[in-house]
Amino acid sequence: MPADQDRDSIAAATRILELLWRHSLPSKPGARGPKPGLTVDDVVAAGITLADRDGIDKLTIRAVATQLGLRAMSLYTYVPSKDALIVLMVDAVAAADPPIPAGLPVRERMIAIAARIRTELIEHPWLLEVSPWRQVLGPARMRRYEHQLAAIEDIGLSDLAMDRAIAVLTDFATGNARLAIAAAGAAAQLSDAQWWEVNGPLLARVMPAGEFPLAGRVGTTVGEHYQAPADPDGAFEYGVATLVDGILADA
Repeated sequence: MPADQDRDSIAAATRILELLWRHSLPSKPGARGPKPGLTVDDVVAAGITLADRDGIDKLTIRAVATQLGLRAMSLYTYVPSKDALIVLMVDAVAAADPPIPAGLPVRERMIAIAARIRTELIEHPWLLEVSPWRQVLGPARMRRYEHQLAAIEDIGLSDLAMDRAIAVLTDFATGNARLAIAAAGAAAQLSDAQWWEVNGPLLARVMPAGEFPLAGRVGTTVGEHYQAPADPDGAFEYGVATLVDGILADA
């Protein structure tokens, strides 16, 4: 990487970290004069509101500025880019996750790790569009990780195993949340019963039943029971309980 690009990358990373940890860093002396009417927190909150309502594809600096009654260029005095804003938004959402009560039985504490991640994603579906790889760590996400570790510290796992347990629970919750969001979106357009009224008879006509005896039998049972292609909520309850029991068995 050329030296100029390297310096620019370091400067951009530094700016994002300073914004993330802005409440922990000592305040910098500023110029005299009236304080701005808005804060970085206000900008981040507006970004979350827009992303929740319209999706992350519609999130732009201009849209956030309009939401706040500013010109687009003015917003750059608060955040340097859309990418930086999204990093701040991800951390701000995590701040709403309180500590897991230490008095809960360990199994319930572990289930809570996954359940809270799932709830967060369902409430803020745009988070699924943000790459989880190399996410810059802010205070809220670090605090949540601290809370998650504290919830399982006493079950006999090594440090590496504790991290892996949290990762597995998070990955499962993320996959199930994606299914739940898709199901809710589809149901808003057409109910599962209406969808099956059209597709069920068509499938029965084209699918050779003799070639798929198990799939046909089980699929029919599932459809009749759930009145839908699947049951994301029930699958989460079953899956997370199975995962937790497996982790505890290895502890």
